[in-house]
Amino acid sequence: MQAINTTNYNFKGQTGFYRGKVRDVYFFDDKLVVIASDRISAFDVVLPRPIPFKGQVLNQIAAKFLQETRDIVPNWLELVPDPNVSIGKRCEPFAVEIVIRGYLSGHAWREYKSGKRILCGVPLPEGLKESDKLPSPIITPSTKAAEGHDEDISREDILKNGLVSEEDYSIMEKYAHALFQRGSEIAKKNGLILVDTKYEFGKKDGKIFLIDEVHTPDSSRYFYSEGYEERQKKGEPQRQLSKEFVRQWLIENNFQGKEGQVVPEMTDEIVNMISERYIELYEKATGEKFLKGDTENLEKRIEKNILNYL
Repeated sequence: MQAINTTNYNFKGQTGFYRGKVRDVYFFDDKLVVIASDRISAFDVVLPRPIPFKGQVLNQIAAKFLQETRDIVPNWLELVPDPNVSIGKRCEPFAVEIVIRGYLSGHAWREYKSGKRILCGVPLPEGLKESDKLPSPIITPSTKAAEGHDEDISREDILKNGLVSEEDYSIMEKYAHALFQRGSEIAKKNGLILVDTKYEFGKKDGKIFLIDEVHTPDSSRYFYSEGYEERQKKGEPQRQLSKEFVRQWLIENNFQGKEGQVVPEMTDEIVNMISERYIELYEKATGEKFLKGDTENLEKRIEKNILNYL
């Protein structure tokens, strides 16, 4: 099985290129061609080996949920010409990510466990356990770092530092709550709980658009609904469908992206396990069977399908 790590195309009319943690973005005057590679990142570090089919999983989940939320907020997506490729409007991104949480898990739990009771300016009640449902979903924004770690930030600091206007930020908050509600409803139908997720927004011609990915395993955390209450009562870990299992594997092998730490060896067994978990998440999150794309000549396939559009 081939996996795509990086792309280096040069398309006619291309005006720029950006390589993110997992996506290669080709800029045109008013369009973006976004290739979801098979790179995987954790703790803001790109791991050394790509994961077969991961890019296809991310791209196709995002495309499905972008289609299913157009009635809530306009989004950037116009076309999916290849399993790993999305093409759409070029928007000016806001400098913050809107993270919304319905349960105490992941980063929020690690902060809570360390004694913090205010996260991004939002107070949290005493007496919560890991994976408990919060009284109501909370927004805990973060800055978008071009390199290194994203940083928690409060609504007050976003407005005070002029990162986003109050009018635009209020609209993004409203959109985030509505999207999280829709995502939770879709997850429930498929036997899942949407725990937390992040949304990115941009602006084009004075209008706010939802950009990037939506409700994918890289941007979201899911629990299995079945057995959730029982596991909470017993104090057992929740069954998750998210990238948290990758983070846990790294933590167990003494890696959290800190200076001097070395990424543990990614054996074929580990790579295949991660690939299978991503495919499982696709099928659970969408309720559809995953159809593996032809990987015999992955780079040529992607280039051909983009050129057919261009």
